[in-house]
Amino acid sequence: MLDPSPTPCILVAIDGSQSAVDAALWAIDEAVERDVPLRLVYVTEPADPQAIDPQDHSRRIAEVAVRHALTAVESTERPVKIEVEILQGRPVQALLEAARCAVMLCVGARGLKHATQGRIGSTAAALSAAAHCPVAIVRTHRAHSGPNRAVVIEVADTPAGSAVLRRGIEAAQRRGAPVTVLTPARMYADVEAHWQRRLAEWQRLYPDLDITSVSTQGDGLDYIAAHAGSIQLVVVGRDRPGGIGALLGPLGNTALRDTDCSILVCEPQNAL
Repeated sequence: MLDPSPTPCILVAIDGSQSAVDAALWAIDEAVERDVPLRLVYVTEPADPQAIDPQDHSRRIAEVAVRHALTAVESTERPVKIEVEILQGRPVQALLEAARCAVMLCVGARGLKHATQGRIGSTAAALSAAAHCPVAIVRTHRAHSGPNRAVVIEVADTPAGSAVLRRGIEAAQRRGAPVTVLTPARMYADVEAHWQRRLAEWQRLYPDLDITSVSTQGDGLDYIAAHAGSIQLVVVGRDRPGGIGALLGPLGNTALRDTDCSILVCEPQNAL
């Protein structure tokens, strides 16, 4: 069991897939920047009671997967504290509970069941829809990916819009990346003026960041699809108009299939 009062961490879901290892490598910078541990968590599902030593077999599989991810992280020689935990239960529920203390939950876009299908797995989608913290869905990790690739922030006229913008700007600052803010084309004049003031404020606070805005018609996914190769991270709110299903579903997978563009889904403003 996890400590009932665990310290804040960056939690990474490990399932034995290469995508999960990529998520752990991607998460290192997040943990180092915040000076919190990187916690690698594997969840074993309840075993078939008729199997021979079911719990022991599941435990061995979990230990191998965690050790593989741990070795990959340690090989980077980054100054990050690493914690490991093996839990038992239903993956989504167990990870959501474990992530209550996390400042971010990172998961590979393609688990073992989806590794050959090029689409975001059901576990990643379920976690993004329910976690109390931001959820990063990591496609691949390329240590030397070009910093000139943009962080795209999709904002909307919602209570969480300002928090999404802030998280996206901070992510771009850590990466030294340019920022593109997507705003709906059909905003009311006062709403549009509000966002322009917010952008001007962030431009003053971060003069070294290249921050631009683009007005989009309909879903921002059209812009993301057209510029996928030049984007390293998409930051959205869970309450984005139309929901996150389009971005995490077939349309989003088609748009980002051949890229290493990750997605950061921000939690609701009132999340505990």
